[in-house]
Amino acid sequence: MAGLNPGTIFGMGDRLVQPNDPSNPNPTGQRPQPPSPASEVRREIVEFVKVVVWFLVLFFMLRFFVIEGYEVQGPSMEPTLWNGERILVSKLPLIVSKFSLFDSLDPITEGDIIVLNGPDGTNKRYVKRVVARGPDRDRSNTVSAADEDDDGVPLKIDGSLYVNNFKVQEDYIPERLRPFTSPRLEAFLTTGKYFVLGDNRPVSKDSRNFDAIDEEDIIGRAVLRFWPLSRFSLL
Repeated sequence: MAGLNPGTIFGMGDRLVQPNDPSNPNPTGQRPQPPSPASEVRREIVEFVKVVVWFLVLFFMLRFFVIEGYEVQGPSMEPTLWNGERILVSKLPLIVSKFSLFDSLDPITEGDIIVLNGPDGTNKRYVKRVVARGPDRDRSNTVSAADEDDDGVPLKIDGSLYVNNFKVQEDYIPERLRPFTSPRLEAFLTTGKYFVLGDNRPVSKDSRNFDAIDEEDIIGRAVLRFWPLSRFSLL
């Protein structure tokens, strides 16, 4: 086979590719040059920046729309939550419940521990327990102002907590704090209103001070205590 270097062997189906053959990926016949160290460094930097950007986007989406961590400050929720403990707060159910497709979802109910924006103008966030709420919102019907005035949930504090004229059995409060000393109070909760109290009633600043809160004040529901590890538990 003239024109071939000695020792060159072709198997069945092999063919010799010429430099000017269109199917030849390297028509010049020259060996491709490896990328320079500088271009390799630039490529690595670009890939690293992409990873960091995607991580930050994912982190902030989770934080603002799904779940967020908080540190408890103060004794107002003792003995359920102690000063310095850390909790995770779920936001997503509250957000999606605002859409008509999920209007049957009930993200916040009586007994839930929530984090809320302070309605007293202090720009603080509080962790409290929902003890009562107004009637469920009927999204399919419009309610007149007169009907709305008649539709609500009565609440009374008189040594104990009464909702709809029934005494609430608050098993999460220690016996030594029941009944709790507090000025007699009555409230009427309309749709979208939530009455919140701290479990440590003698020291808690709550709806007894700043009245019932609006649904828009609620950031989310506390679902997990993750620190300290010795107290790790669902809430």
